Amino acid sequence: MNPPPAAPEFLAKAGWGDAAIQPLAGDASFRRYFRIVAPGRSAILMDAPPPHEDPRPFIDIAEWLSHRGFAAPEILSRDLERGLVLLQDFGDARMRETVDAAPESELRLYEAAVDLLVRLSEHEAAPVRPYDGKEYQREAALMTEWYCPAVGLCVDTAGYRDAWEKVLAKADIAAPVTVLRDYHAENIMLIDGRAETLGLLDFQDALAGHPAYDLVSLLQDARRDVPADLEATILGRYCRRTGAGEAFLDAYHVLGAQRNAKIIGIFTRLWKRDGKSRYPALCPRVWRYLERDLAYPALAPVRAWFDVNIPPEKRGDPLAFAAGE
Repeated sequence: MNPPPAAPEFLAKAGWGDAAIQPLAGDASFRRYFRIVAPGRSAILMDAPPPHEDPRPFIDIAEWLSHRGFAAPEILSRDLERGLVLLQDFGDARMRETVDAAPESELRLYEAAVDLLVRLSEHEAAPVRPYDGKEYQREAALMTEWYCPAVGLCVDTAGYRDAWEKVLAKADIAAPVTVLRDYHAENIMLIDGRAETLGLLDFQDALAGHPAYDLVSLLQDARRDVPADLEATILGRYCRRTGAGEAFLDAYHVLGAQRNAKIIGIFTRLWKRDGKSRYPALCPRVWRYLERDLAYPALAPVRAWFDVNIPPEKRGDPLAFAAGE
């Protein structure tokens, strides 16, 4: 992965002209990341090339979070026209790898992660657009737009929308909070390797919505298995600390189903449209989460639609189905 041509000039102007540029893993978008290493210091270069990407939302939310005591990367330098941003380096200690290497740390780290969400819920939402029924419907439709055709299903799309219309009202919120939208173990850093300070990443798509959404993102993680008993324990901790009751649990499962339907659609689109064939293999895990949510009484209309339109044998890895496996 070669750095963008403008990187050397940008880094020189930022005072990092003597630094080496090392590629880091990218994500599902057009953004790319590089570690910038100079004697005694390091930073992260975000390459968010226009017109595909715009780094301004990331910068705005990073500053909003930092001003309220959350650990978002400091913005060291920026070139918005070329989509280059130099960020504070949080190191390599991600929550995901830490838990995988030391399973005994799992409960402690998930407790720390949910306590951060409790603190986030205590602040008014950032000045971002609302995460509302229209947006929920658009995202949920990715399931019928991408997954269903990929596995050879012709489904009742009007009935799908109607089913969601009946349940999404349970996710209405009078006092929205900042929803980071991709809050999970691969986007949470342990600064200095400690759970006391959790660093936040990948929040450029933040919206103002229901606090249950980020809980779902954390506890129904598309990239790692979160046991049902751990999910229940951490969800209970959040409810105790915030006073959330049955209405919150309804919203949690409704948004869980919505998010998981969206993710299955996105992972299929990443394969079909963008040629990223590693994502469909994550779909079986997301289907398990989705079915866990659909079993909740608040989801009865949506569960009925799935029962009629997507049989159990068509719920899984769409690439494997296409290959006849």
